[in-house]
Order: sequence, then structure tokens, then C-alpha cells
Amino acid sequence: MKSLAIMSFVKTALDWIGAIIVFALLLLVVTAIVLYIMDKTQRKQTIRRNYPIIGRFRYFFEHLGEFFRQYFFAMDREEMPFNRAERSWAYRAAKNVSRTMAFGSTRNLNPAGTVMFLNDPFPILEKDAAKSKPILIGPYCKRPYSAPSFFNISAMSYGALSKKAVIALAKGANMAGCWINTGEGGLSPYHLSGDGDVVFQFGTAKYGVRDAEGGLDDDKLKAIANEPQVKMIELKMSQGAKPGKGGLLPAAKVTAEIAKIRGIPAGEASISPNGHPEIKSVSDLLDMINHIRELTGLPVGFKAVIGSHQYLIDLMEEITCRGIESAPDFISIDSADGGTGAAPQPLFDYVGLPLKESLPLTIDLLSQYGLRERVRVICAGKMITPSGVAWALAIGADIVVSARGFMFALGCIQALQCNKNSCPTGITTHDEDLQKGLVIEDKKERVYHYHKNMIKAVEMIAHSCGVKSPHELQREHVRVVTETGLSTPLNKLHPYQEHEIKTKQL
Repeated sequence: MKSLAIMSFVKTALDWIGAIIVFALLLLVVTAIVLYIMDKTQRKQTIRRNYPIIGRFRYFFEHLGEFFRQYFFAMDREEMPFNRAERSWAYRAAKNVSRTMAFGSTRNLNPAGTVMFLNDPFPILEKDAAKSKPILIGPYCKRPYSAPSFFNISAMSYGALSKKAVIALAKGANMAGCWINTGEGGLSPYHLSGDGDVVFQFGTAKYGVRDAEGGLDDDKLKAIANEPQVKMIELKMSQGAKPGKGGLLPAAKVTAEIAKIRGIPAGEASISPNGHPEIKSVSDLLDMINHIRELTGLPVGFKAVIGSHQYLIDLMEEITCRGIESAPDFISIDSADGGTGAAPQPLFDYVGLPLKESLPLTIDLLSQYGLRERVRVICAGKMITPSGVAWALAIGADIVVSARGFMFALGCIQALQCNKNSCPTGITTHDEDLQKGLVIEDKKERVYHYHKNMIKAVEMIAHSCGVKSPHELQREHVRVVTETGLSTPLNKLHPYQEHEIKTKQL
């Protein structure tokens, strides 16, 4: 009896399975017919029209290709914009696990432009090392800022980043003792959630401090400056990834909350003007900087990617005429290979100078005009590992900031989905389901550890070069490989400039 029951059950199950298979096959056939008709009748894609159904695989494999190249085919030092070796260091630093390696370096020391630090025969012992001193910014301000760290979080807007990402960065920054820059998207409560230092940035659209016509609203700016956590104001002139182009925020990312913070309509793409309508010359730029400084009492500087550098000479000349107190309190130099959530490829790939040229150029001009101690230099541009930060300090930068380094600390996998609201790690998306994977309590610790281990590693390079702290690194501590395959001293490529005012063009 039991055997008959079992056989009956098995037969029924097989019948059901058979029916499901037949239904699945019918569904597959119907789907194929529908796709065939769609492909043959559509007029946008030639491949699909000529090769219906099969042609779809071309686009599917093209999409998968970037992930296969990243995980299976590219060598450790081949990927762009950040290779596996660079990302691996950032991940390990953020997780606070071992950052040592075995057998030998995979870095090729022969290509032109390769940087090498010169170790001293008598390196600094740990007991003789000196901690970096705070960096005073804005000596002529009512409320000057003493920046505690030479490595900080660069500009990233709430809107480009998710709420959870901003909160994790803000809390981690406070733990690390560094600042977080708001980016041009306005000051959100999430930037303030960490109770740490904040640099408020506004760009050409004046998000968060704009009036009805899109101009600067002094009352709104003053209210933001009255926030105790806001330590400096950064006027964004241009950005490395898109010089000559304003910020781009897709409509899908302009939620009601983001629209309220920025002062723009919800659900519409937000595109900033290419430049500030009221700033057409270096004289206008200094007028704006001094107006903001007088209004807020805070240090004020500007951010720009350096291209045509004649305006820097004109700026130095104008400061010389007006007086040293009229100078910007800092200049933030962005490299042409900077990052962003969305930018046109022609600007991404072809416009602006990389930091290796713009940083020494700016520092040398400041030195020539006797402004080097007055104007602090902040720089950004793919410096996510200690060697990049140490190089910038050796050139003469006062402070280095990084955006993508801290994104890696949050768990970014370089999926290149920042502009599609589909970031798989929840960092650059407002999809709440995707944000669930980003646990703030865990990520804030990673931000803290990434900063701590960066400082420690840069200090290690400095001590190896025979100086007590990173800010004592000089150009003579670095050599750069030339086209001959041999290296030359960095101070020979970029000789130090004495205070000698020069008006001729470079």
C-alpha cells in the first residue's frame, strides 16, 4: 500500500515537473519571439536589428567586460584609474590589517615619471621622531583655523554620496582628527553628524547659499558660518575631472531632501553654470574672497584645477598691489585626473594640468611673490597611498586631501557606477536597498583606520629619508625617472624659487 502511494506521489511529482518544463519552454519560445520582433523593428541599434536576440549578448558581454578585466585579466599595476595594488593598500589600511608584502615589489621602476624617495644612511629613530604640528590657516581672519592633520577628506557632496556614506565619513573624520569637506552640494545635517571639523564649499550654483536668482545670499552664508563645526569656506572655481564645467547631478539623485538643502527643484537634473557669473577676473575673485572673509570671519580660499596659469601671475600681482592681507587664505589645487560622480569624457581625458605640473608651479609662484607663508596650499589628485601624499609634501604642499581614498575605505569596489544611482556598495546611490550593505558603525572605523595608517606610513617614509616629520620632506629627498631610464633630483626638475617678484610670463 505504501509502495503504491509512493509511486503515485512520484508520478504526480514527475507530471508536475514535466508540466513546469513544458511551460518554461513555451515561455522561453514566446519570449524569444517577442524579443525577435522587438529587435527587428527597433531602429536605434544596428547589431540588434541585423542579429535579433543574439545581438543582445554583445551589449551584455560589453557590460561584463569591465568587471572581468578588473577581477580576472588585469595585472596588479595595470588598471585605471586605480590599480589593484593601490586599492589593496587602501583596503588593508582601512581594515587595519597587515600591509606588509613578501618576495619583492611588483612596481616597475623604469618608466619615465617614476618617483623614488632617497633613504638616509642614518634614519630617524622612533624615539627621536616629531609629531606634525597643526597648520595655521587664515592669520588675518577673526576666526583662524588650526588644522590638526595634513591629510583630510576632500570635497564630496551629499547627493553625489548617500546619506549613510556621508555620516560614516563625518564620524570617522572626527575620530581621526581631520576635516570633511562638504563638496558643492550644500551643508547637510549628515556632514555635521560626526561633531568634527567641516570645510564648507560652494560652487558656481551657490548650493545652500543661493538666492532666488542663483546669486550669493549673504544671510544664508553667514548662518552656515555660525555653525561651530564649520572652520573654513572654500570657493570652488573648477574641478579636476571637469574643468570649465559645473557640477552634474542626475535627476534620479535629486530627492526632495537634497533639493531642499541645495535650494533647487526636486526630481530635475542639477547642472551648475560653467563659472561664477560675478567673477570674471582676478580682481573679482579677490573681491569675493575678501567679502566672504569679512562676512564670516573664517579663512577663505578657492579651489581650482590649473590650466592657463597666466591668471595666477595676475593674481599674485593684484595681491601685491592690494596688500598681503587681501590674499586668499589657501589655494586648493585639483589635479586634472581628479574624480567625480559624472563628467563629460572630453573634460575627463583632455583638459587641465595634472598635479605633478600644477603643484610645483603654484608653490614656486607663491614663493617668488613672497606669499608662500601667507597662502596655504592644499592639493588633491589620486593620492590614495602614502607615496603620493609624501611626494606632495616634499614638493611643498601644506595639506593633502583625498576623496576616492576615503571612498575605498568605505568599501568602494571601483564599479564605475557613480553616475547611475546603482552603486553596489551603497556609497553613491540613494537606493535604500543598496544602502543597507553600508553599516555606519563599521565604516566609520574603517575611515578612522585608513587615516591613521596613512599618517603612520607617510611618517615612516619621512623617517627613512632622515627627517623627523613629514613636513620636513624636501624636493631633494625625491628623484624622478627620466626618458633616459635614469633618475634626476626633483629639486633639479623644479628648483626652489626665492622671493623675487617676476612679472614676465612663464
